[in-house]
Amino acid sequence: MWTKLVPVTALIAAASLTSGTAYAAPTTPVGGEALGSRGLVAPAGVKKPPKSKATSYVIADAETGQVLAAKDAHGRYLPASTLKALTALTLIPKLDKERKIRPSRNACNQEGSAVGLSVKATYKVDDLFKGLLMSSGNDAAMALAETNGGLDKTMSDMNAEAKRLQAFDTVAKTPSGLDKPGQSSSAYDLALIARAGLANPDFKRYISTKTTKFPAPKGHYEISNHNKLLWRYNGMVGVKNGWTSKARASFVGAATRGGHTIVVSIMRHEGFFWDEVASLLDWGFSVRGKAAPVGQLVNPLPVAAQQPAASAAPSPGTSVTPAAQPPLLDSAAGRQTDSTRTVGSLVIGGGLLFGLIWLGYGIYRRRARSRL
Repeated sequence: MWTKLVPVTALIAAASLTSGTAYAAPTTPVGGEALGSRGLVAPAGVKKPPKSKATSYVIADAETGQVLAAKDAHGRYLPASTLKALTALTLIPKLDKERKIRPSRNACNQEGSAVGLSVKATYKVDDLFKGLLMSSGNDAAMALAETNGGLDKTMSDMNAEAKRLQAFDTVAKTPSGLDKPGQSSSAYDLALIARAGLANPDFKRYISTKTTKFPAPKGHYEISNHNKLLWRYNGMVGVKNGWTSKARASFVGAATRGGHTIVVSIMRHEGFFWDEVASLLDWGFSVRGKAAPVGQLVNPLPVAAQQPAASAAPSPGTSVTPAAQPPLLDSAAGRQTDSTRTVGSLVIGGGLLFGLIWLGYGIYRRRARSRL
């Protein structure tokens, strides 16, 4: 027997992010009141969506952001590996994809699905993103987190990105989606994350790749995308699927037909979901533009200007450049004190007085000679 993680309606306090930006969470369901319903929400005047065993789902138009139908859209559940979409969306802009790294033993030994990282091999960040999104590698997720500055920093970055997207149902505790107490997402949030990811060319390239060569300590081997619909569904773009024994099956995907893209996200599915997702996508294409939406995928919030820390201490091992100082006239001037300045003034003043007396004496002697 499973239990829902939290109530549907988000009543979250303002979130203070590590970036210094605070985003105020709403007191009503993001995307519209109707999306707070636990049951099916569908438009009138068109056929209802196909039945699905998923506890929660969202069908949306990626271009307009219109939610075409939903079921328990804001229900918060364990996301499993669909959370890797947020990991990628967060880290792709932060990491140079040509950077080469050698993964730690900790990364290579992550439990669950893996792409097969080895401490004896060197990988580009680009390879790690392929391993993350194609093979659902938990080892690749940890290697990327470590490359980003560590697990704690990456979790802060991911949660900050979720808040910026207004994915307020999402709380990331792991970069891989492995179950951890307090971790959650929703079908609505997965659709938001997917829509934002589709706007990133690298993200879209990773999720759309069917097969590729992956580095090994000696040579390479071939990896395949876990998204079965890339081979089965006409126009499938990809995104991410996931499964754990506690989360059950989850999926978020997008397909494009006739220049239009539909996003479908499902959570807590008990069985084989690929055919159901295909039917939900078909329904989305058939009704888009013909029925009133039941909600809206909201746009990301603007990134506020970051304020520099007033007295931030440097990290250990970090070299610090002193603030620029006005140039000194000479080394002695830089060592002057009040007393030395006073003595110096007396010396200079006495010298001037002596000079005037000597000058006057010289003038007197010349005048005296002229009278002889």
